[in-house]
Amino acid sequence: MKPTISVITVTFNAANLLPGLLDSLRSQTDQDFEWIVVDGASTDATVELIKSASDIVTKWISEPDFGIYHAMNKALQMATGEYYLVMGADDRLNPDAITQYRNHARKSEADIVTALIMRNGIIEQRKPCWPWLYAHHAYVSEHSVGSLIRKDLHAKFGFYSPLYPIGADVLFLKTVCSSQNTRICKGDFVAGTFGFAGTSRKDRAGAICDYFRAQSETEKHKYIQIILFVFKLLKNARNLVKSEERKSL
Repeated sequence: MKPTISVITVTFNAANLLPGLLDSLRSQTDQDFEWIVVDGASTDATVELIKSASDIVTKWISEPDFGIYHAMNKALQMATGEYYLVMGADDRLNPDAITQYRNHARKSEADIVTALIMRNGIIEQRKPCWPWLYAHHAYVSEHSVGSLIRKDLHAKFGFYSPLYPIGADVLFLKTVCSSQNTRICKGDFVAGTFGFAGTSRKDRAGAICDYFRAQSETEKHKYIQIILFVFKLLKNARNLVKSEERKSL
């Protein structure tokens, strides 16, 4: 029996990005999936786009939420698939992605299938298995686009933490993948393109802090994580200052 798949998308004022995702989902060679869209009460044309895509949207809601992962937890409760795939409005799937994910999940019966992704025109896979340095990327290429996740894992490990507004995916995947009972299948296909319009790119300071918190919670050697945290702050210092200066204008 082939596994069922839910595609989950969380949106907010994404009218300029959503059409590309719509096209990539419509182009899938395997159309046997459901698409769940949870919108955070957008004020642009996002809702109109969702309504006009009834051929591909299975379920959707638009209402205020408390952030990305609060909305994602809502989507998980609406999803009926055995597995789910997170797609941001700025992400794009290659035409055979659903087919590949389903075949790998069926053959491996894994809890997570991770694929290659395209980022900035470069194909990426998961990093070397050094979770103390690479966190969840030591196990998967990326949360969005690059990971097909068994939904039942949330019954074992909990939903995305509301305490991590940007990095709840880091904490969840790091916790899940660190478990000896979690089966991970490494796919040799490129699932799609990872976008750069997400919150983690807009709020680098918040992303770095959440990454540090998740690592501190899941790694034994806390001082190493403090050193890495300081290094990341120094490495991104110029961009962080420029970002704050732009906000003050």
